[in-house]
Amino acid sequence: MPWQGLLQFFVLLLMLRVTVPPLGRYLAKVYSTGTHPTNADPHADADATQSVPGDRFFTPVERVIYRILGVDERREQRWNVYALSLLAFSAVSFFVVYGLQRLQSILPFNPTNRPAVTPWGAFNVAISFVTNTNWQWYSGEQTMSHLTQMLGLAVQNFVSAAAGIAVVVALIRGITRTGTRHLGNFWVDLVRTVTRVLLPLSFVLAMVFVSQGVIQNLHGSTTATTLEQPAAAADSVTQSIPGGPVASQIAIKQIGSNGGGFFNANSAHPFENPNGWTNILSIWSIVVLPFALVVAFGFLVKDRRQARTVMVVMAGLFISFSAFTMVAEQAGNPKLTTVGVDQSISAYQSGGNLEGKEVRFGAASCGLWAGATTGTSNGSVNCMHDSFTALGGMAPMVHIMLGEISPGGVGVGLMGLLVYALLAVFIAGLMVGRTPEYLGKKIQAAEMKLVTLYILAVPTALLGLSAASVVIKSANTFQPGPHGLSEVLYNFASTTNNNGSAFAYMGTGTHWYTITMGISMIVGRFLLIIPALAIGASLAGKPRVPETAGTLPTHTPLFAGLIVGVIVIVTGLTFFPAIALGPILEHLSR
Repeated sequence: MPWQGLLQFFVLLLMLRVTVPPLGRYLAKVYSTGTHPTNADPHADADATQSVPGDRFFTPVERVIYRILGVDERREQRWNVYALSLLAFSAVSFFVVYGLQRLQSILPFNPTNRPAVTPWGAFNVAISFVTNTNWQWYSGEQTMSHLTQMLGLAVQNFVSAAAGIAVVVALIRGITRTGTRHLGNFWVDLVRTVTRVLLPLSFVLAMVFVSQGVIQNLHGSTTATTLEQPAAAADSVTQSIPGGPVASQIAIKQIGSNGGGFFNANSAHPFENPNGWTNILSIWSIVVLPFALVVAFGFLVKDRRQARTVMVVMAGLFISFSAFTMVAEQAGNPKLTTVGVDQSISAYQSGGNLEGKEVRFGAASCGLWAGATTGTSNGSVNCMHDSFTALGGMAPMVHIMLGEISPGGVGVGLMGLLVYALLAVFIAGLMVGRTPEYLGKKIQAAEMKLVTLYILAVPTALLGLSAASVVIKSANTFQPGPHGLSEVLYNFASTTNNNGSAFAYMGTGTHWYTITMGISMIVGRFLLIIPALAIGASLAGKPRVPETAGTLPTHTPLFAGLIVGVIVIVTGLTFFPAIALGPILEHLSR
């Protein structure tokens, strides 16, 4: 591996080490004061009235928003009302984004005269951005108007990410509270996340991106005459250079674990990712909030040792998959070596498998980005995953199949890992013959039924829809052989886990895939969030039991290993047969 790739990897770890702890402490303060209860809940946050940095500026703005929405910010919600609020907000968001696409041809801010998006295509895009998946079957610069990009897609980048964070905050409240069914107020959590976290971070990041050459304007396409002209050409050869509000959307696409690009090439496009500085900053912004939420978790449960255990699991998986992908892609494609292609590192090239790569960044940087974007529910890319080697492509696919937990998308990553922690402590309790406990709460049959629903929802949709796509001839638009199966598996893994990256090639703009992938995105979002909120409510209603000599410590390396073991076993039992027929068979058949 070139020294530049290793340097980038260690610089990323250093950036995270410096920025994650203070951001996590700030998040803990924001969410420990999420509501000011007046609904006779004696178990709500005791420190709900303490001040948070920025109160003087943000509080008046938030009060105006609450009045517009008709929300009593002092009143908390039971878990089912919290869930219904989220579902209602998502439904309204869907119709807004769908309507913008269907009407964009007659709406303003359409300098390139983009026509209305087709009904099923608009359905898929609306579901995609509302669920924080940001799957794109279309070319952004050729399909969407500036108004749709700004008012539809960019706004959803903020609020869908905020909704995910709100859910994990509600789950944490369920773990910390006793004798109640109230988990906070969805509208308060949503608004505070947008105003105090996502907007400030995105504004600063957008300014940095603009300073590095990411474009930000309201122009249409600029026609330029190229320098290289054919000698026999009667007329000058021109090129159409797209414009648009790019930097503002790219900032929140990364910081909010969204991933949908303004351009078809996503972060391989020089207008989205101009140089090495924006490249490493983009990777940092993809993972910083998910890791910071783990630090906030430690403060909110008042036991930072628990956060360290979760952090070790997340970081260990993230580093392992990123390093594996970097090494696999830097090793190159053996089939190219057999035909005389030089893939070694030299003074003239960075080496490795460069097919489908952006040569400005190289194979190692692509592998690091792939680890970050598939370990979270981000899905942005700076190279083409379909061009990976068999093992290089398997690593991001399996990384997604873990359930987006290392470190996961904003909010939902920590949510998924906490669900696995509950399963791990339950299995450990069965092994030693006593009632399992997590942070002073007994984990019993009610929680395990909900955990089972959570864990089975994604593989049921992923494997079921993948199998249907392989069998149904009208959907058979992929390449033959194991690589074709890998494409189907990866794409449904991406949509069902709300990732959004793609293996490409498939006819994802056809009716079959726009509909089925839309369904898979709904399953991957709401059939996980609802059980998670129900788990939080179940735990919140339980009394805290004192720790005894027989209590399994959940802050030790042993428990961290147990969580990893449960994750690997569940994922392996669920997906190994499909993986064996896809990327593993492709690798062995070389």
